[in-house]
Amino acid sequence: MNEETTDVGAAIAGELQLLDPTVRASRSLAEQLLDPEFTEVGASGRRWTYEEMLAALPEMSGADANGPRVEPSGMTGAVLAPGLVHLTYETVFGGNRARRSSLWRRKRGETAWRMYYHQATPVPAGGGQNES
Repeated sequence: MNEETTDVGAAIAGELQLLDPTVRASRSLAEQLLDPEFTEVGASGRRWTYEEMLAALPEMSGADANGPRVEPSGMTGAVLAPGLVHLTYETVFGGNRARRSSLWRRKRGETAWRMYYHQATPVPAGGGQNES
């Protein structure tokens, strides 16, 4: 396994952890995966900061271990530069689809990969894979 494959695999593992209800419900676990400079543009168009996301994540959809889960598919990644991985994939939750894009970074001298940026774009009903 080469370094690029290892880096993409680490980012994918982190992304999947952030979709896990146990992690979503735990501020301390989420803090380990979100970069302190994290921002997100959610499917609603709302901009989230690190602190806002950590505060809201336990109450967001998909945080209940007994409730519905976010179902990811087609997750792929590419190393953009040393310490920077871009992931893209789709999710289905409650019948709603979204296309997602995340940037994961590992700061020089650190071993942990953390999500630096995330964006979700809703897919309209009947929206095809290659529509723009």
